[in-house]
Amino acid sequence: MANTPSNMLPLETKAPNFNLFDTVSQKMLSLQEIKGDKGTVVMFICNHCPFVIHVNSKVVALANTYYKKGIGFIAISSNDVVNYPQDSPDKMKLHAKKENYPFPYLYDETQKVAKNYDAACTPDFYIFDKGLKLTYRGQLDDSRPGNGIPVTGKDLKHALDCLLENRENTATQKPSIGCNIKWKK
Repeated sequence: MANTPSNMLPLETKAPNFNLFDTVSQKMLSLQEIKGDKGTVVMFICNHCPFVIHVNSKVVALANTYYKKGIGFIAISSNDVVNYPQDSPDKMKLHAKKENYPFPYLYDETQKVAKNYDAACTPDFYIFDKGLKLTYRGQLDDSRPGNGIPVTGKDLKHALDCLLENRENTATQKPSIGCNIKWKK
């Protein structure tokens, strides 16, 4: 289990657009189609990473809560499925249904989207405002598999509340830690 940190894309960066295959609906979806009215969380995840598995239920709970407040959630898997077949699109669809993902689970086959977002690990979280400017990037919270800290989602929740309340987020934005994205060779 690698401990790879986020790259911390500069704040105010405009969200790179994309058009990716949604493994759940079996349709191509663009960022413009699925962004939230008040903001959007873009997260890079995968099926097998213990760090993602550790936070899945909290991410689903946050998405269900914040959807009602106008925040869109988008999950993207960019892993190399030749060497990591457990992250293939058919398995992504099964995983999304098993975990009750209320958000699209998109497959970044070329890995171009992950590179455009400077994503490094799973999970890697980004929050964009309604104009798709980056307001937060980094961790869900301080919990990691085996560290005994409960999964609360406090960092992501605080950043979303700041966005919705039009308050500056003065909290330190810590990098996420997780498995490295499985890049194609």
